[in-house]
Amino acid sequence: MNENKAIERIPVIVITGFLGSGKTTLLNSLLKAAPKSAVIINEFGSTPIDQQLLRDHKVPISVLAGGCLCCQVRGSLTPVLKNLRMAWDANNSHASSQLADGIHTIPGDKPFDRVIIETSGVANPEPVLDTLLRERWLSARYHLHGVITTVSATTGAESLERFTEAKAQLGWADTVALTHSDLASPTQLAAASIWLDKLAPSYARLNVVQGVVEPDLILGLSKKIIPLGQLQNDVEHRFNSISLQLDDPIAWPRLQIALESLLNKHSQHLVRLKGVIFTPEHPEPLLIQGVSNKLYQPVRLPFRSTDDGKGRLVFITEGDVSSLAEDLMAIFRKT
Repeated sequence: MNENKAIERIPVIVITGFLGSGKTTLLNSLLKAAPKSAVIINEFGSTPIDQQLLRDHKVPISVLAGGCLCCQVRGSLTPVLKNLRMAWDANNSHASSQLADGIHTIPGDKPFDRVIIETSGVANPEPVLDTLLRERWLSARYHLHGVITTVSATTGAESLERFTEAKAQLGWADTVALTHSDLASPTQLAAASIWLDKLAPSYARLNVVQGVVEPDLILGLSKKIIPLGQLQNDVEHRFNSISLQLDDPIAWPRLQIALESLLNKHSQHLVRLKGVIFTPEHPEPLLIQGVSNKLYQPVRLPFRSTDDGKGRLVFITEGDVSSLAEDLMAIFRKT
């Protein structure tokens, strides 16, 4: 490479926000408007689920599971970004390259225009920014385009009051995406606004309904430089994840009763539920999501040839709820 030639830097958008605040829904909507994007998804827990929501998009997706980017998975981000950049650079040569999920690129054509990183719902985004801005090789080839933090209008006030992680995510934002406003009561909206006025009075705010937002409001962000060290990375996680696999299809009404009972019993500790299950009636999988003590209406996902017919549920808890799996099995036996 000609050392005198300026290196083109790839923009990076970081989407962060607390558990159940609508990060993946926002990402899904954004990819419809900006399909030429590479995506890095970080999930807390050993069973990744969020990429199932993106199955309609033909984009290179890298999944970092088993922890969050501010903890044990932090060291995994750098090699993923390096591999993406090398694939991007390879298109200046005469050879084609292959990205994640078997996606091939055409020589001379950029495989993607930007990288979007979706952090875990319990992650402090500071280490992501630290990696991008302080690692010399990466900082010469990527630039931070913006940090979007999702805050749910229905549960945001409670999350910001209870969890240091939620405050840290908001503290690093350039833009706040207020989600679920169509589902929130006036009291919930007012409570969320009070917290945002207190912690993010000068940030741009976007009202996001069902993940829909004007793409230019995000893609056209003007990045404000946040001096590292403004916040201390002193978040001590109190979270655990429990993963369950369902080898056989299960009727949704039966599972619904079991999950609602579980959410009610562990309402103080069970902060997030998500999963993909299969039912006897349909070949398409069913996406399951819940937060705190609320179970959302399930959504049918398109069938893929790689679906193995095994259901997977992930529960994220505050503190140790080791009896959760046993409780679920006991509920199944009764229904």
